[in-house]
Amino acid sequence: MLKKRDLHDSHTLYELMTHPDVFPFVRQKADSYEEFIFITKQTIEAEERGELISRTILDEWGTPIGTINLYDIEDNAGFLGTWLGKSYHGKGYNSPAKDAFFQELFYESGIETVFMRIRKVNIRSIKAAEKLPYVVNANETRKSIYEQLNANGEVYDLYEIPKDLYTFHLLRNGSPQTDSSQLLEA
Repeated sequence: MLKKRDLHDSHTLYELMTHPDVFPFVRQKADSYEEFIFITKQTIEAEERGELISRTILDEWGTPIGTINLYDIEDNAGFLGTWLGKSYHGKGYNSPAKDAFFQELFYESGIETVFMRIRKVNIRSIKAAEKLPYVVNANETRKSIYEQLNANGEVYDLYEIPKDLYTFHLLRNGSPQTDSSQLLEA
């Protein structure tokens, strides 16, 4: 389901990212394939420095279909960024990708809190976030972060996934904590 980012997937991911229904919501935008290669190299290097964690999302046949990332890691917390190619929207890939990623973040990488900043106009992502039983709207509880995100106008809603709430969700649903057996080596 997930694997570390590598340059071999760049062409497929670039083609998926440039779709007009996807591109506006991608954090690391590239206007050309060459720029996408450069950004991917920077992402791999930033992960080696511990600044972010980035994975390629794969379908059941091992085809790259999007990316999932934790950006701006600081104090065992970071911001989630996920996108899927348009043809994979609504096909059930989002939730398993997040579950595999959260398993790695919380139980192997020492992350305690995952934040999600979602544009208020991105109704699809807001609905997806609010469906997850371990997500908390943090507009009020993390007011300083919310205000920082919206310093130039009301653009984002802030959501939080605390490790303890995610763990409680797993225990309540009988889902064991696992290792990253779903993480494929490149």
